[in-house]
Amino acid sequence: MSLRGYSLRLVKANQAADPENIGVKLGRYCIANDIPVTTIAVKLGVTRMTIYNWFTGVGVPNKDKVRKIEKLLIKYN
Repeated sequence: MSLRGYSLRLVKANQAADPENIGVKLGRYCIANDIPVTTIAVKLGVTRMTIYNWFTGVGVPNKDKVRKIEKLLIKYN
């Protein structure tokens, strides 16, 4: 079962994660707007697995990636 290209498991993990985490915020934005993980991974120069970890709060982006994520979120808004 999937929701907008994302698995229900990932969506639930993202919803349960800390909403203050920038990776989780990115995940919520991407899920809501059906932006593929691959697109974000390429733009940020990381693996898809890294993006999934950020989306679920398992991993935290470093300062350089946080700046890039903030710019990306501003660009998309």
